[in-house]
Amino acid sequence: MSQIEKVVVLGAGSWGTALSIVLAEKGHDCLLWSHRENQANEINQTHTNHKYLPEAKLPLNLHASSSLQVAAEHAKIIVMAVPTKGIREVCQSLVKYLTEPVLFVHVSKGIEPDSLKRISEMMREEIPNEFIQEIVVLSGPSHAEEVILKHPTTVTAACENIKYAEIVQDLFMHGYFRVYTNTDVIGVEMGGALKNIIALAAGITDGLGYGDNAKAALITRGLAEIARLGTKMGANPLTFSGLTGIGDLIVTCTSVHSRNWRAGNLLGKGMKLDEVLEQMGMVVEGVRTTKAAYQLSQHHQVPMPITNALYQVLFEQVDTKTAVDELMDRGKKHEMEDLYEYL
Repeated sequence: MSQIEKVVVLGAGSWGTALSIVLAEKGHDCLLWSHRENQANEINQTHTNHKYLPEAKLPLNLHASSSLQVAAEHAKIIVMAVPTKGIREVCQSLVKYLTEPVLFVHVSKGIEPDSLKRISEMMREEIPNEFIQEIVVLSGPSHAEEVILKHPTTVTAACENIKYAEIVQDLFMHGYFRVYTNTDVIGVEMGGALKNIIALAAGITDGLGYGDNAKAALITRGLAEIARLGTKMGANPLTFSGLTGIGDLIVTCTSVHSRNWRAGNLLGKGMKLDEVLEQMGMVVEGVRTTKAAYQLSQHHQVPMPITNALYQVLFEQVDTKTAVDELMDRGKKHEMEDLYEYL
């Protein structure tokens, strides 16, 4: 086992809680931060988190706090597990209490609309360099609901400085939780973010009752879109063949645990976006990411027809069936021609 570390996980949603369980089970001194005092009290008193993981019994050595100051004072390593829209706010509040460099690990998957920043870029804008030892991305095909059951799960730790990716690899590596390393931060972040768009679209096709043929085509052509844009932005195209590319795409497009798939499924069955988000009760990252990816595709002049169709459904009130029909009616193409242009 690696040495015992003092770790704070910021964000007590399903994924932050699941990762905290992994860390606590490894014997690390792990503190889970929640912005809700009642949630922190529940974790400390009953060792449960009913809102996000109702079936999980949390380790007795996992503690929680609703104070960012307490979290900052505890931390040598900080795991950022808050939704994309909350990254800047949490970072701005956190820096008030930091006194020395910290190793950051971010596990969220998204792109900020309008600024078009990846999460690591957002963090570097909000946290002074003097407090950043390094930022590592932890991503891959990983549903919290399966991690808490100790089902085999494999993810990737990415950092341009491989030494820090290996530190995070050692930090999380467990009997049922395997971690690989990668130096392609752009590819890992883009794959993790963009797959949520394709998962929303996959849910729509299932909601429309279109079956496996449509889903297989959507996943395959969706991967081509992800690789085109990611490569244009500087990613290694091979990354999209790995865990944070095709791996994460498959699990998010095919599992009932996927929030993005579930949201798309409701859209395909005729619900409006506002109704879907209200019913979900949790953040659906793919909605914001669709807007950001659409803006990126326009900025970089990269064709992303699935993303464009989903953008029309989410933000221009185009009917889901109409959007699918328009995708199928596009002009003829060679399967590989529009991918090779960006490699």
